[in-house]
Amino acid sequence: MTTIYLLRHAETVFNATRVVQPADTPLSERGCRQAERLAARLATAGIRRIRTSDLPRARATAAALARTTGVPLELDPDLQERNYGAIRGTPYVELREDIFGPDYVPPAGESWATFHARVDRAWTRLVAEPGTGDEIIAVVTHGLVCWSILSRHVLVDPSPCTSMRFANTSVSIVDGPSPWRARLVDCTAHLDDALRADGARA
Repeated sequence: MTTIYLLRHAETVFNATRVVQPADTPLSERGCRQAERLAARLATAGIRRIRTSDLPRARATAAALARTTGVPLELDPDLQERNYGAIRGTPYVELREDIFGPDYVPPAGESWATFHARVDRAWTRLVAEPGTGDEIIAVVTHGLVCWSILSRHVLVDPSPCTSMRFANTSVSIVDGPSPWRARLVDCTAHLDDALRADGARA
């Protein structure tokens, strides 16, 4: 059996202040503490591989897990958050359109179809790679990537995963092989109230 820990990155300043994030956004001070809590939670999970988005906020979150487990990072640009192009850096209160709407295409950014196709490539590679015995893999990525995978590739009981919102450092656990099933979705039990506050999705 293969188990995938699907993890959203820790908090950034732009998460907390609700700004559409530029690609190079680092973790905030609180985000660094969240990442350490996440790493402590998964320290004894038996993780053998860590695949991560190459954006700084995901890499820094994955690095905390790598320090705890001794497992090296595997970078995958296809696990990046949806590219919102020219509106990155814009506060949500200044947006004139619903950027999560089904027909919205950001200027100089990715359509939903392009984004989902990219996530599909990352997922296909991940589940097609042969393992040795029971594989336990951590995938550190972004909120919309978590939603894309869980809503389109995974059975989520008792109902499909319809929410695009995933908390910072949330843990979802998926078991396979196909049909892949989620046994936990969007869990932040490792955070106390001071660390659980969560901002914008992208």
